[in-house]
Amino acid sequence: MKPKNNKWTLITGASSGIGEAFANEYASRGSDLILVARSEDKLNALGEKLHEKYGIKAQVIVSDLAQNGSAAELYQQCNQRGLNVECLINNAGFATYGLFEQLSGSRQHDEVMLNATAVVDLTYLFLPDMLKAKSGTVINVASTAAFQPLPNMAVYGATKAFVLSFTEALWEENRKRGVQFLALCPGSTETEFFNVVGAEEASVGKRDTPENVVKVAIRALQAKKVYVVPGLNNFISAQLSRFFTRKQMLYIVGRMLRKRQ
Repeated sequence: MKPKNNKWTLITGASSGIGEAFANEYASRGSDLILVARSEDKLNALGEKLHEKYGIKAQVIVSDLAQNGSAAELYQQCNQRGLNVECLINNAGFATYGLFEQLSGSRQHDEVMLNATAVVDLTYLFLPDMLKAKSGTVINVASTAAFQPLPNMAVYGATKAFVLSFTEALWEENRKRGVQFLALCPGSTETEFFNVVGAEEASVGKRDTPENVVKVAIRALQAKKVYVVPGLNNFISAQLSRFFTRKQMLYIVGRMLRKRQ
């Protein structure tokens, strides 16, 4: 194991979308990067581009975080390379769309593993080092889906509700110990997310850009917020559950996400 050096930002799901936008933002601020995803070619190209543009160092680690033991293996690789992770951005995730019992059980299992379990495992592994240094940041990418159940996207909505609740609890646990937590809850965003879902019904409202979502996250960190919802319309929709019963919200959201003929 090498002695740990410098301070690194680790981004999961870094090969595209919000993860790639985070990589660009943190590189522009001079942070060295650990880029994690399944797409080695995309990660290498991104790392080379950011090194040339900003002069930062970029380490690429290929990992499928939906698999058992992948988080521990990622943490071990960082230690072996002597990489001190000061900022952890848990961004990797995907959604499924359709009636729960009609979707692939293994696919939905992987959805839980990536969207929720990997977030817990990576946070558990990297947080102690941050606490020891009394400095660090953890950004967990949730969604506006976190604020109410999603008929036809039941597992996705549940995982994002988990991420929001988990992050809020750790924000309170750590706010006086030097480590800042933030739950980022974007609405529809121009990424490959909807190509993976394979259903336009999953896209609600005008799509934001990944770059704007990341800029909102940075401002929220500076303001020491516990969570942030980019976009006024998204923020308003996230608060609707305060004014309707849970049954009414299910009816509203169910109609929005109903499969189109």
